[in-house]
Amino acid sequence: MTEQAVDTGTSRLPASAAVRDHFLGRTRELKELRADIERAGLDTLSGRKVPRARVLLIAGRPGSGRTALAEELVRRVAERYPDGVLRARLSEPDGTPVPIERAARELLAALEVRAPAGAGEDDLTEALRAALAERRALLLLDDAAGAEQVDALLPDAPDCLVVAVSDGPLTGIADVRPCTLGGLDTKSAVEFLARYAGSVRITVDPRSAESLAEACQGHPAALTLAGGWLSSRPQAAVSDLAKRMHTDPEAGAESVDGSPLARVFRLVYDQLPGPAARILRLLCLAPAGLIDPHTASALAGCSVEAARASLDDLVTLGLLRTVDSPLPEYDVPGCLHPLLRSRAESQERPAELQLARARMLERTVRLLQSCRAITETDSPQAREKLQETPPALRFPTPRAAAEWLRVRRPALLAAVRLAVADGELDTLARRLMSQLVRAMAAHFGTQAAASDLYGVHSLVLDVAERRGLHREKAAALLNLGDLDAQTGRTQAALARYRAALDAARAANDPYATRRAMESVGGAHQELGDYDRAADWFGRALGERLARGERAEAARLYGRIATAHTYAGRYGEALRNWRAAAAGYRKNDDVAAHARALSEVARVQEYAGRPEESLRTCQEAVEWARRADDVRLQAALRLRLADTLDRLGDPTAAHLHRAMAERMLREEEPEDGSTSEDDADACEIRSASSQD
Repeated sequence: MTEQAVDTGTSRLPASAAVRDHFLGRTRELKELRADIERAGLDTLSGRKVPRARVLLIAGRPGSGRTALAEELVRRVAERYPDGVLRARLSEPDGTPVPIERAARELLAALEVRAPAGAGEDDLTEALRAALAERRALLLLDDAAGAEQVDALLPDAPDCLVVAVSDGPLTGIADVRPCTLGGLDTKSAVEFLARYAGSVRITVDPRSAESLAEACQGHPAALTLAGGWLSSRPQAAVSDLAKRMHTDPEAGAESVDGSPLARVFRLVYDQLPGPAARILRLLCLAPAGLIDPHTASALAGCSVEAARASLDDLVTLGLLRTVDSPLPEYDVPGCLHPLLRSRAESQERPAELQLARARMLERTVRLLQSCRAITETDSPQAREKLQETPPALRFPTPRAAAEWLRVRRPALLAAVRLAVADGELDTLARRLMSQLVRAMAAHFGTQAAASDLYGVHSLVLDVAERRGLHREKAAALLNLGDLDAQTGRTQAALARYRAALDAARAANDPYATRRAMESVGGAHQELGDYDRAADWFGRALGERLARGERAEAARLYGRIATAHTYAGRYGEALRNWRAAAAGYRKNDDVAAHARALSEVARVQEYAGRPEESLRTCQEAVEWARRADDVRLQAALRLRLADTLDRLGDPTAAHLHRAMAERMLREEEPEDGSTSEDDADACEIRSASSQD
């Protein structure tokens, strides 16, 4: 299993790695933060109703333990918030602020509230506030880059609590008193070191332990690296590291301010084996700072197993953290990211860094191909291609592939964004986006993955416009238009479809041209402009007829007829429905022929010609019987019953209605789902009751 793309085994971490999860010190800060939850705010003191959630701010430099303190506070008060804890990281590992739109969408997903694909920032934040309005939830907003991010996500619910983590004050948010962190007290810092180095070494040389804690200035991240260094060297004395820290001749070489974190990082890094050091510095290229063995393997150009072993060793040293995940996943502490980037830029040529990025993206493309291919095992060609895939890139089961896709989703989306932003890897970026779209559609379905797909298609459009790729531009615009249309943004969809038509014509792409024409017609129909809808459907029909595409032409006759029906032009509607029926009959599509006849009968009834409608409906029933389409037969018999009622023959109407009900009962799906013909039958019943 370890040779496959998904390793479901547990991570082989040393026991010392577990100490990172045990919280130490900060007793005073925790007490003040808990008291601040109960503190009466300015609104309460002035007699006004509290309008929004209370915000607690934990401020400190990266590596000061601010996130650990926030997590400990959340753990201690979580039971008071029965609707759960929501987490969002508001900065990328390199410090770039996360767009509010993306953070709001992730929080809505955690609440299991589906946000419309392509919705803007205002709509998403409003949806988030509405979802939290009646809840008592706790939000942890980590690495906030500014007050505007927190303010946009702040619930209008006084029963909610927001814990924000930031470098400094959040000016602009009322009634927030920051809890500013410095270093740990000496006792806690020494205890921190003892958890790594063992109590014996600390007990026999307490002065050196205090000296080391002083050299680290009680900085938790620096203490973590110091403890990792001692943990990996059981024979070394605490005084050895303390002396190195105090006498380091290159103090300040890694950082402008010569921070203790930079100094201890240099000491730990310089004693790493060459391959491990190279893997570590290249991890600054990992999308979203999330690493798995495949990412590390591709970046460094080594085997997956060698990468996995190195990652576990780096965890032991405190240079990486394991992620709570069903798969082996790690992340780089944010405070180390600038140090790793500095090392990578100074020790790797720009061409080598670009090659590492390309290897990582290529590996991701191949994993996505394998992830999708395992869902297509019914095809002999797909099975053969799957067997040709290297074992390290295979997934054992479709379920394992879907789990990998779900877990790695944030990193995959980040990889797409970074590849597009790079600007020099557009070919790889296009392949990556294509495979990601296919894999998500195969495992999750286009509806469930619509929000992610909207973002990917937008990036495809960016690359297509940058490179002048008219065919890909047309495809991206059509996909975005479809998603806009599905979420009710019909005007936006219409603009996308028109732009897609221009791009398709520029690319001389007949398929995209026809598709865009029909989509423009559909948008006009949705907007109630039936004349333009019929006109655009007619243009698409002309293209289909010119190419001899008879099945598509018959379908378009039906769309034209529907537009005329909505406009009340029943004569034109009947002419086009009859053309559709004739086209289906020529193509030997019996079921479609029966459906077209049923629509002819519907329009005849609308036109006030019930006798003709009755005869046409009877003919449609016969064709549905030949097609062995029981549900369509039932729907048509319900229409027959309604027509007979209007013609004054209730006895015959009752017989047809009873037969239809019996057919529907016999064909009732075991899972209770509703088919298209069941929906048609319901529509007929509804129309009947309205009449």
